[in-house]
Amino acid sequence: MTTPESLSLAQARRITLAAQGFTDPPPAGVATRRHLRRVLDRVGLIQIDSVNVLQRAHYLPLYSRLGPYPTALLDAAAYRRPRDLFEYWGHEASLVPVALQPALRWRMARARSQAWGSMRRVAEEQPDLVAWVRDEVAARGPVTAAELEQDVDRESGNWGWNWSAAKRALEFLFWSGEVTAAERTTSFARRYALSERVLPAAVLDAPTPTDAEAYRTLVSVAARSLGVAAEPELRDYFRLPLAAARTAIAELTEAGELVPVTVSGWRQPAWLHARARLPRWVRGNCLVSPFDPLVWERGRTQRLFDFSYRIEIYVPAPKRLYGYYVLPFLQGDRFTARVDLKADRKSRVLLVPAAWQEPGVDPGETAVALAAELYRLAGWLGLDAVAPPAAGDLAAPLAAALRSVVGVP
Repeated sequence: MTTPESLSLAQARRITLAAQGFTDPPPAGVATRRHLRRVLDRVGLIQIDSVNVLQRAHYLPLYSRLGPYPTALLDAAAYRRPRDLFEYWGHEASLVPVALQPALRWRMARARSQAWGSMRRVAEEQPDLVAWVRDEVAARGPVTAAELEQDVDRESGNWGWNWSAAKRALEFLFWSGEVTAAERTTSFARRYALSERVLPAAVLDAPTPTDAEAYRTLVSVAARSLGVAAEPELRDYFRLPLAAARTAIAELTEAGELVPVTVSGWRQPAWLHARARLPRWVRGNCLVSPFDPLVWERGRTQRLFDFSYRIEIYVPAPKRLYGYYVLPFLQGDRFTARVDLKADRKSRVLLVPAAWQEPGVDPGETAVALAAELYRLAGWLGLDAVAPPAAGDLAAPLAAALRSVVGVP
């Protein structure tokens, strides 16, 4: 695209959605490793979260972009050789492309100063425990934290250790990059192993970049994945230090990879990635996870889509506005609705506690599109039915649309 000096809000939305992979054609058949790598190239990394009220968070961004796909595809990329991904602190707990491991070594090297306080304290106050945990992982890995707990109990009479301290030691080693997740159990617990036994040799042998080089790499990935962005979201993508991110942005701008632009309605300066695409339109309908990189930075979501969004899991039920686990519904280049969802796996039903429409949308049109997407999602989750919504201002149109999909009068 010809590099503009200014963008309308609609242009910025389309650029963002293209950069995030929402304009890529879906697989013609079953998704393959090639399709997965295309999504990873778009989003840069995938956030992990333990909430499983609907589906594990890391599976959903691929679903939003590929449609129904075999989740074993992502499991294999993360936990089987040849690995495309490894677990580490990227945005939050994340699945990160293995090629980015060298660019995150600065964070690993600063574990003693930047890891959470409880991790730092155990490293400072109980170095023997940290060494013992590392030795146990080396001797027995892959091993879960619970399996280590049994040995901590056996050793506690000699060392005065306790399980919580051992867990913090294990997490310190994870932060420092000495151990990583070799796989996950069926209950989603990590099985830890030494990183040198998990990561590809080519990654381990890659030279460690300078801090400045690493920051430029990570800001570059963020900028490519966002398309057009202001400083807060470029920094937030990999949770980078403020001064370091600003320097990297300036250096990438000087190199021509980032181009300063103004976006209508944005107060902050913005940068356009030099290879960003501006599609004429964005088609398709999809649900977006609360942990999707498209909506990570809530201020950006508000500026870009005029969509005020937060996850209300930790909000007391009487104070929730929309529901416990609410997914935005993307129609074209706009969020037109939001829907609270829960998978009732025992009854094999997708529950819809509430459905809400956004201002200015056609509720009938949105309900029809959302109903089709809910049935598609239910099928991917292995559920047989979609329950009518229990609450929300889109509940009645959506209930009618759901009935029409299955031919119920």
